[in-house]
Amino acid sequence: MPDSPNYETILYERRGRVSLITLNRPEKLNAWNPRMEGEFIDAVNGASSDREVGALVVTGAGRAFCAGGDISGWSDEISSRGEPRPPESPLLNREGSPEVPIVLRRGKPIIAAINGPAIGIGLTMPLACDIRIASDKATFSARFVKVGLTPECGSTRYLPAVAGLGNALFLALTGRIVDANEAGERGLVDRVVPHEKLMEEAMALAEEIAANPGDAVWAAKRLLHENAAEGDLRRVVTQEGFAIREMRRTPDHAEAVQAFMEKREPRFND
Repeated sequence: MPDSPNYETILYERRGRVSLITLNRPEKLNAWNPRMEGEFIDAVNGASSDREVGALVVTGAGRAFCAGGDISGWSDEISSRGEPRPPESPLLNREGSPEVPIVLRRGKPIIAAINGPAIGIGLTMPLACDIRIASDKATFSARFVKVGLTPECGSTRYLPAVAGLGNALFLALTGRIVDANEAGERGLVDRVVPHEKLMEEAMALAEEIAANPGDAVWAAKRLLHENAAEGDLRRVVTQEGFAIREMRRTPDHAEAVQAFMEKREPRFND
């Protein structure tokens, strides 16, 4: 994947083994629209298929992370009789962004660096990311009820899984806006950092992940996502056993063993 694809609504940049995706409609507070969704999916898929990429970071340009769906286009979806028109594409935010959490789950590890308001899909998309770091200036809201809609982007699964059922119900039923500290207390984000340190912290964590053996990192992510909701323990340990047998045959495992015997640091991803 080229380092700077010709996108209109996002920016894509490679920094060593980390890919940085920036939502780039700052004049609209990075409001999510169909083009942004398609470009975001393309960028995540492209990075995940690139052997030179070990982790991703997603953030927003300007003062917002993502202010939710671009409501300016929603009126076009209502017919003259006030009835919704049939959707043009299954990928559009009007359909609840069904492909976004699927792409994020099967992709390489991705960190959401939440730099400002994260509203609607600006909240639910990061829930499907693997790690969330927030600026102390960030705000959050699952505001769907405020516009007569229901949560989407896999959030009826991820919101209870990340924040707990009680917090999920509180946020979804009130539509309340919470600040970064409350988001941290409710488990929406893993860390809250000073605004000026956000990208430094997010990139450092992504680089730490990307420095590990890529196949093992990706396999560990898949196992955790698949087994988190798996009720059959026998199936869990069977999947783990299969994965670890596969990893024992990789060059990275052989390098780790050799480095241990030689009392040196292993050299992965050479």
